[in-house]
Amino acid sequence: MSIKVETLSGETATLDDDKLEELRMTFRGPLITQQDDEYDAVRVVQNGLIDRRPALIIRCSGTADVIDAVNLAREYGMLAAVRSGGHSVAGHSVRDRSLLIDLSEMRGVWVDPDARLVRVQGGATWGDVDREAQAFGLAVPGGVVSTTGVAGLTLGGGIGWLHRKYGLSCDNLRAIEIVTADGRLLRASESENEDLFWALRGGGGNFGVVTSFDFTAHPVGPTVMCALPIYAENPDKVFRAWSDWTETVPDEVTTRAIFWTIPQDPHMPPEIHGKQVLVTGALYAGPPDEGEKVLQPVRQLGTPLADLSAPMPYRVFQAAFDFFFVKGALASYWKSLFLSGPPSRAADLIVRHGLARTAPESMIHVPLLGGAISRTDPDDTAYADRDATCMLSVDGNWLDHRDSADHIAWVRHVISQADEFSTGRTYLNFDSAAPGEAPDLVQAAFGDNLQRLADVKRRYDPHNLFRLNANVPPARPSTDL
Repeated sequence: MSIKVETLSGETATLDDDKLEELRMTFRGPLITQQDDEYDAVRVVQNGLIDRRPALIIRCSGTADVIDAVNLAREYGMLAAVRSGGHSVAGHSVRDRSLLIDLSEMRGVWVDPDARLVRVQGGATWGDVDREAQAFGLAVPGGVVSTTGVAGLTLGGGIGWLHRKYGLSCDNLRAIEIVTADGRLLRASESENEDLFWALRGGGGNFGVVTSFDFTAHPVGPTVMCALPIYAENPDKVFRAWSDWTETVPDEVTTRAIFWTIPQDPHMPPEIHGKQVLVTGALYAGPPDEGEKVLQPVRQLGTPLADLSAPMPYRVFQAAFDFFFVKGALASYWKSLFLSGPPSRAADLIVRHGLARTAPESMIHVPLLGGAISRTDPDDTAYADRDATCMLSVDGNWLDHRDSADHIAWVRHVISQADEFSTGRTYLNFDSAAPGEAPDLVQAAFGDNLQRLADVKRRYDPHNLFRLNANVPPARPSTDL
């Protein structure tokens, strides 16, 4: 039975049975169509709001499969999505009637402890990286959920639990191997294809399919001091006190304030189930005994409803929120912006909306930035906003899809109200805008770096094969004589 795939021009490319059989003999990884039993399980992504049916899924087993998949997409002009961890809240990693290049089986991680080098395949998750690196007391700055894909987080920047001490995920890259639109496997680093290396550090999936990352790792743990006090009373007072405290902390401290409702989950104490709370989480990237002293004030901003603070393995803390974000369970719509000045400047708005969320699963999430992030020049990477003190992320999450319109409207309303406190920039990893839905989004993300990104795009993907992302169209050729 032939399959039909949407093309870049909006027309249809047809692959008949003979061509599909030829492809199955060519690829080492499986080809999955809508007729295969595993199709529905394989197409699921993290965001339960995204329910899309690609025409063909190629589960790549290695770099050769990725090269052939890109060549297939280019030969037929197919609309192609690329999936690593599948955590794109905007749903960039899957599209109806498209080709899905799936790297989720490419999860190898190799550690050179002497060189503090960690090499990661393009489909690995941060849990995979933490597992291998922590065997040597090392860590690479990752995200806040261990099931998040390394590729998507890194290419979009990489905010997590270590960014104030060691920078963003993309700041810790040494080199990248990538299959570009013409089917070439290139290596990009400070000395090889430097323009591409610059663009890949924050420029998203615009430039090809990354098959491996080389990261610098840092000594972390294996035990770190973690603060996780949970407050229910006087949230306004607690949030302002947390904001004041953030202005005093060293770079070893990464912290975030989260308005949330505790779910009825066995990983949380039963006495706090269903309570609307403010969590002021923090991690100290240094000796646990020092961290206990430095983090003590954040545990005393009021009278906690519960305090789950403790020295614990770094891997455990990295996975502490995994239980609440089961793949495909929550429908999600998120928006974010970077804030100028201390978090207290926007405290009235943040607290008001944090207590008036339209679903208990939703969050108002305020990570503290600065530290090592701010010591990298904005021109050094495509990730542009290095001066923001913190980020406001409005994370709409819910279970009943019948109420989706109300929750989406709430997220948009809160972000529009917060605009006066914004630097004018946004964090693409925490934004649900689909390609073409928000024409100003890319400008808000990249600012003055956008033109340079468009020039790099023209060099490596002049026909915009990789467009299912926060897309940077290729720059037009110069008409100068």
